[in-house]
Amino acid sequence: MQNFSLKDNIAIGNLEDENNLEFIKESAEKAGINTFIDTLPEGIETLLSRDFENGTDLSGGQWQKVGIARALFANPKLVILDEPTSALDALAEARVFEEISHLAKDTTMIIVSHRFATVRNADRIIVLDEGKIIESGSHEELMNTTGLYNEMFTKQAEGYK
Repeated sequence: MQNFSLKDNIAIGNLEDENNLEFIKESAEKAGINTFIDTLPEGIETLLSRDFENGTDLSGGQWQKVGIARALFANPKLVILDEPTSALDALAEARVFEEISHLAKDTTMIIVSHRFATVRNADRIIVLDEGKIIESGSHEELMNTTGLYNEMFTKQAEGYK
C-alpha cells in the first residue's frame, strides 16, 4: 500500500493496536523486515513511495515481507496467502515460514503455491487440476500414491540432485 509509512503499512491490519509500536516492531522482526528498516531514510516512519521527499520504494521480496508483517500484526483467524514467498530466496523463505508457523497455531491458513518447499509441511495439501480437487492429504500420504502430487514433487526434486 504505497503512500503510507512502513509503520502504517503494518498497522493497517489491526487499527485497534495501530499505536502499539512495540507490537508493530515485533511483527516486522518476525516477518524479517527489521533487517532493512534501519537502511530506510526515516526508519519505520519512511513513506513507501518515491512521490515524497525521503520516501522510498521496496523490492518485491520486501513488499511480500511487509504483507506478512501486516498479517502477523492483525492476528487474524483466517489468512489466505497466494505464493507468499515467490520473490524470496530459499533462506528468507525458510525464516518466514518458521515465523508463519507460529501464527498458524491459532489461525487457519490457506496457502496457494507451486513450490513444494512451501506446502510440504501443511497439515493438508489439496491438489487441483483444471479447477477440480484430484488429491488431498499430508505430504507423506500424497507421496505414498502414484498421483500428480508425487509426480510433480519428484520432478521438482530432481532439479536439486
